[in-house]
Amino acid sequence: MPVRPSADDVRMRGFARRTTVTEALAWLDDQLAALPAETVAIDEAHGRVLAADVTSSVDVPAFDRAMMDGYAVVASDVQGASTYSPLELTEVGISLPGRPADARVAPGQAVRIMTGAPIPDGADAVLPFEKTRQLPNAAATSPDGTAKKNVEVVGDVAVSANVGRRGEDVRAGTIVLNAGRRLRPQDVGLLSAVAVPTVAVVRRPRVRIITTGDELVPAGHHPGPFQIADANGPMLSALAERDGAATVERVMIEDDREAISAAMLAAPDDGVDVLLISGGSSVGQEDVAPVLLAQRGELAVHGIAMRPSSPAGMGRLGGSLVFLLPGNPVSCLCAYDFFAGRAIRVLGGRRAAWPYRLTRGVLRAKISSVIGRLDYCRVRIQEDDAGGATVEPLAISGASVLSSTTRADGFVVIAADREGYPAGDEVDVYWYDDALGSY
Repeated sequence: MPVRPSADDVRMRGFARRTTVTEALAWLDDQLAALPAETVAIDEAHGRVLAADVTSSVDVPAFDRAMMDGYAVVASDVQGASTYSPLELTEVGISLPGRPADARVAPGQAVRIMTGAPIPDGADAVLPFEKTRQLPNAAATSPDGTAKKNVEVVGDVAVSANVGRRGEDVRAGTIVLNAGRRLRPQDVGLLSAVAVPTVAVVRRPRVRIITTGDELVPAGHHPGPFQIADANGPMLSALAERDGAATVERVMIEDDREAISAAMLAAPDDGVDVLLISGGSSVGQEDVAPVLLAQRGELAVHGIAMRPSSPAGMGRLGGSLVFLLPGNPVSCLCAYDFFAGRAIRVLGGRRAAWPYRLTRGVLRAKISSVIGRLDYCRVRIQEDDAGGATVEPLAISGASVLSSTTRADGFVVIAADREGYPAGDEVDVYWYDDALGSY
């Protein structure tokens, strides 16, 4: 079912019909695609999303190397050696990391070698120091000037033992990381190992947050009579940064139509990809943001069949996606997570899905809902040693009670086609903590 245009002014009249969450998400997903690529140095690449495959131009390692300290030997020379039947070899050089031995290993010879050092020509194995003994009072040469056997071997090794072969980690010409991957610390290390100085990554979306309300004072300030401190601005900033936003700007504006209009219109000109407007999205006299969006751009959705967040809306203004988020903080959080966060993640090349750990748990008490409306219930979760969990519902209503989300461990979504869940039912639970990210 197509999303209806919502250009009507619903102030003081209420919503004639609310868009379903499914319809709202369908409209939103049609607007979303990853932003263009940009090139960054690998030191700045952690957490970014690759825009193109990365192919190695080198072998890693680029040479055969020792995987432990010992002697580079010809494996057949030491077969059968033991403490009861030792053999003797002549040490003819030393190979260190970055400083290979000059000598070639011939039968009956050995080169002392350290972990990471190049394997000398002629050798095909590394004999650990633990399987050797230095012969006491052994001179480097015999009286006639020839090398003297000075390493006693008391154990054997197979061919290739303790040798790291060229290209065993990465072969030149192979794809080491695929487009769409969010880079982890070890990925950045691999990029360095294959001699990649820069990578193409998806540009992170630029986000501006406008919080509106005559009653607001800046975050952290002590409110006066009939005032409240701005909680939504800092919360939305943190959420946007979690979801991969590049620059987050915050503006606080009184309920002034012209000031709100100017702030909205400036967003596309400033290259803002996502505009979040908190407050002024409902049907009250001062709720002008939906009307302004309908007049200046496209108001595609306004009024959604969900609790909380029913006054939420979304649309476009020039090149910016605009999200109208309710002023009540729980509603603001919920609407952000369902819609705005999804947009920021996809624009930045990440997965659309929530970055929350999903588990199952058994309800301790029933959750009531109504057919036709999606509900977002905050819950407390108690896990047991056997891996099970019980789920205690805390609140569905209370859109202004932000502490309900700090007391909660996570939330349960009651789909629009259900009347709730009875006690004892097993349900999906999304955890606020332990976010998984999009690796």
